[in-house]
Amino acid sequence: MAQLNATASAAWAVVDGKLHKAFRFRDFVQAFGFMTQAALVAERMNHHPEWFNVYHTVRVDLVTHDANGITERDFALATAMNEIESVSQ
Repeated sequence: MAQLNATASAAWAVVDGKLHKAFRFRDFVQAFGFMTQAALVAERMNHHPEWFNVYHTVRVDLVTHDANGITERDFALATAMNEIESVSQ
């Protein structure tokens, strides 16, 4: 978890058995652009987030339902989302 949070603007945390993070952007267009890029990565990984967007905030929960918990797939997608965020800012 420390490695995942090392370069992130906000930390991932475990909330209710899921990796959770709230991403904040300059405006809605930037937030939606992040979601679009993250959706393409998630589709390639065949691992889809639970997420919610209001204006400039995107709240994300990651869990592997088949495993009934957090797995390496969740950490991989979280890392990819951090990378997308870093180039979106």
